[in-house]
Amino acid sequence: MKPRSRILKTASHLFHIQGYNSTGINQIIEEASVAKGSFYYNFKSKEEVCIAFLNARHAYWFESLKNYIELKKNEEQPILLAFDFLIEMNVKENFRGCSFLNILSEIPSDNSKILKVIQNHKKDLRQYIASLVNNNKVSDHIYLLFESSIIESQLYRGQWPIKKSKKIVKHLIQ
Repeated sequence: MKPRSRILKTASHLFHIQGYNSTGINQIIEEASVAKGSFYYNFKSKEEVCIAFLNARHAYWFESLKNYIELKKNEEQPILLAFDFLIEMNVKENFRGCSFLNILSEIPSDNSKILKVIQNHKKDLRQYIASLVNNNKVSDHIYLLFESSIIESQLYRGQWPIKKSKKIVKHLIQ
């Protein structure tokens, strides 16, 4: 694996597990087994690594969500399957919640570069949910339920917020 890929893979793991502020450049360098010069050749700063992590996470998360819905689309309505996907992600990632909101809670309010990446991810999610619902009157309600169920399930380390939100969505789309 090339140094850039090792750096990104290592940083992604560390940001996801221990957070942005608790992860230092020296730790990334050490755990990626790269030289300091190699790190700075590939990334100018930890902020730049974080942006690369969030962009890769965006692609991975949306691809996983769309594949999950495609595989199970005959079982239930796609928007309801999106909530089942969250349950599966909680199991897979041990209730780590939303990588984007986790990073958001750690960056300074004036970090517009990372904030823009996070906002774009959420904008894409909101549009995707709207495309699954085809009802402009309820799509934002569902988006907000989706987002809040991620946070609440992380907080309580349980699936009940997602299951409850899914029940509410069933009533909204009937």
